Amino acid sequence: MMRILAGLALASSAALVAAAPAQAAPVDPAKALKKQYAAGHGVRVSETSRMVTDGTTTLVTTTTGEFGFGDGGVVAADLRTRTKGAAVPSAPNRAITVGGHVYAQGELFGAELPEGKKWVRYPSESGARTGDQPFDVFRPEVLKTLVAKAGSFRGGTYRGSLTFKELGRIYGEKIDPRLGSVRIGYALGVNSKGLVTGIRSEYLMDFGVLGKTTSTVETRFSGWGAKIKVVAPPADEVVDYDELGPDTSVPQEIPNNSLNSLGRLQ
Repeated sequence: MMRILAGLALASSAALVAAAPAQAAPVDPAKALKKQYAAGHGVRVSETSRMVTDGTTTLVTTTTGEFGFGDGGVVAADLRTRTKGAAVPSAPNRAITVGGHVYAQGELFGAELPEGKKWVRYPSESGARTGDQPFDVFRPEVLKTLVAKAGSFRGGTYRGSLTFKELGRIYGEKIDPRLGSVRIGYALGVNSKGLVTGIRSEYLMDFGVLGKTTSTVETRFSGWGAKIKVVAPPADEVVDYDELGPDTSVPQEIPNNSLNSLGRLQ
């Protein structure tokens, strides 16, 4: 049974999210976020996720795209993902979330589709796919916790750490005991309006003879308030997963980035 290190050491504070100008009275990021919830508008994202085992980079995932807002938060997304180092990437090359469905294309999600079909459609139970970042900064309660738990705020950046167990309480997820005590260090950057410019997270796990692995995710946001329109793929290019039959090699669901899945625990 693997052993997990509860301690976390960030490699260098200088490598964290780029700082914004210092603020004497920082604007509440949660309140600033809620003001962005307007239909037809959103924000652009760029994310890089790395896994390093015993000093060797074993996996790099980059995600770019945009999120669209509604009155209550994120209602749509169009994300493109590239993976290097994984034998079989688990994420689709592109995922579109809109109208209560997620449309996936590429990698395992493009195998053995009927002729003329390019997309697999799934019901969306939990909203837009958001990438690999464990901290969902589109949720006001997450931002409130990151600010409250921060050990410092300097140059527009909140720095602190949370355990997976603490974060799981916010999301309503029961965390695997082997993962719960692991600490996730974070650096949350905000601008003068309180809007998130980026967040960097990092945690360390010890898999015994399999080595020690550090997971780092850096997510940057730009164009808050931009006009965003996410459109579903053409209907004649879409097939519902349920239509593929029991012998399909297409995954039954898209990875939902639950906290337990981040630790690759089964």
